[in-house]
Amino acid sequence: MKELYGVGILFFYFLKWPIAVVYPYMLTHGLQHNPILDILWLYSVFLIFKDLYMYIRKKSDKL
Repeated sequence: MKELYGVGILFFYFLKWPIAVVYPYMLTHGLQHNPILDILWLYSVFLIFKDLYMYIRKKSDKL
C-alpha cells in the first residue's frame, strides 16, 4: 500500500499541471470525453487549487 501511495504522490506531483492544461486542449481538438480522464482532470485541478490556497495561507502567516 505504501508503494501505491508513493506512486500516486509522484504521479500527481509531476503531472497535475500538464493534465490540467492539455486535457481541455485535447477535447477541443477531437478527443472524445472519457469519464476516467474527466475525473483525473478534476482531481488535478483540485490539487492545483489546494496548492495555491496553501501557498497563500503560508505567505499570510509569515506577515
